[in-house]
Amino acid sequence: MKFLRRTLFPLAAFTLLLGVAVAQTPPLPAPIPRPVVPQVPVPPPPDVDGQSWVLMDYATGQIIASKNPDERRAPASLTKVMTEYVVAAELAAGRIHANDMVTISEHAWRAGGAGTDGSTSFLKLGSQVDLEDLLKGMIVQSGNDAAIALAEHTAGSEQAFVGLMNAYAKQLGMVNTHYSDASGYPVDDHYSTARDIATLTRALIHNFPDQYAVSKIKEFEWNGIKQQNRVTLLWRDPTVDGVKTGYTAAAGYCMDASAKRGDERMIAVVMGASSERARADSAMALLNYGFNFYETHRLYDASKPLATPRLWKGAANQLPIGVAENVLVTVKRGDYDKLKATMDIPATLIAPYRKGQQIGTLRISLAGQPVQTVPLIALADAPQGGFFARLWDTILLWFHGSKGNTEQAPATK
Repeated sequence: MKFLRRTLFPLAAFTLLLGVAVAQTPPLPAPIPRPVVPQVPVPPPPDVDGQSWVLMDYATGQIIASKNPDERRAPASLTKVMTEYVVAAELAAGRIHANDMVTISEHAWRAGGAGTDGSTSFLKLGSQVDLEDLLKGMIVQSGNDAAIALAEHTAGSEQAFVGLMNAYAKQLGMVNTHYSDASGYPVDDHYSTARDIATLTRALIHNFPDQYAVSKIKEFEWNGIKQQNRVTLLWRDPTVDGVKTGYTAAAGYCMDASAKRGDERMIAVVMGASSERARADSAMALLNYGFNFYETHRLYDASKPLATPRLWKGAANQLPIGVAENVLVTVKRGDYDKLKATMDIPATLIAPYRKGQQIGTLRISLAGQPVQTVPLIALADAPQGGFFARLWDTILLWFHGSKGNTEQAPATK
């Protein structure tokens, strides 16, 4: 027994030291060399015309600049972005079809037709219109009658469709939005915010890119009447490819615009501008500011190990840990080198773990300020080891500390 103690415990201590060494993050690789560019100060965002507005980076969803982003306001025809989103989602689910023929009801004709003071596609009462043409009429011409007809065809009635709009808004995290109609006609309890509309626009572009592409059509003719897209930036800047405008006396002049330059896309939402020209100039100024002074970086790739800490009582001795999705961060130009990433990982990881299970947290900061927090997950299943492997690790764990670790993440790209 004394021989076993003299032999076993020194061996266990040596093995423990080896195990602890393995658990540490390997030496950080050197960052990929970047061209030296003279750093210039980034000015404050432009003072644009609008009661509330946001500038969002599409890739990350980060708000770059804003004014009253969560102020609830009448959205006017920016409402139709959600109507488009719901119809696109229902098309994707197969509950309606692009070649459906839609009958124009009296409600659609009276509430949104030529006899009203709102924008219209001049649809005839009782006529049948192809669903795709209705979508173009709603998006390009901003037809209220087209929006109502789409709502009735999709859900049976406009009010039932409104229920879908609010359900999708909740699903997308639009916490300061409530819809009461499908067209944006001013009614009680109908409001949204610049932030929520930007969130919705980002989801539309990401989830339904083919449907979003309709937004860049410059003009659409129906029943002999040709109307131009009210997003005048389509003519001013070829990188702009949508999305919607709106106006009522209560809402003021509104614009939701997006542009893509190279690999980067920006979204600008302006609400409550003083004129058509002002809303267009404001959205353009915000888009230019974002592209000129901000950039998005991919810091870490999905499903690539960021660490391989020691795994106890497992079939393997290490557990690969990484992120489920690419980690992207938007920063001011010249601030890339100020980013810092750390990993919070428990000091003791004991099998089993399943692939995708959260293990720790990746924290990204800029000049000491938190930027993003991302779950660290197991990149592979980690079953328990055999009886003797678990027994041996139990002995080694007597010598192992149990405090959490905060380790520097591998160098960003």
